[in-house]
Amino acid sequence: MTHFFKTQIGRLRLVGFLEGISLLVLIFVAVPLKYYFNNPMLVKNLGPVHGALFLLFIFLTISVGVEEKWEFKDTTWKVLLACIVHFGTFYVDRHILKNAEANRTGRDEE
Repeated sequence: MTHFFKTQIGRLRLVGFLEGISLLVLIFVAVPLKYYFNNPMLVKNLGPVHGALFLLFIFLTISVGVEEKWEFKDTTWKVLLACIVHFGTFYVDRHILKNAEANRTGRDEE
């Protein structure tokens, strides 16, 4: 788990995971509590957290894209699109960011 804090890509992966989890909790827990049980407290508390994670994911994606010299048309736009598509951060983490981090780690060891 500590490897997520050592690199920019690791931090991006962690924020993407947290953003995806916050969306899951909002959709499947907070919204039903609000509309079926008339209890909007979790939406009021978790909504801004999810929004902040969303913005942080966008900022980190651009930052990592510049640092890693990603081609916008090849990688960066896919990662940015992931935060717009529901649960896309999980897909991008598994198929793009995990490989990018492994490649980055290999370069650091050389």
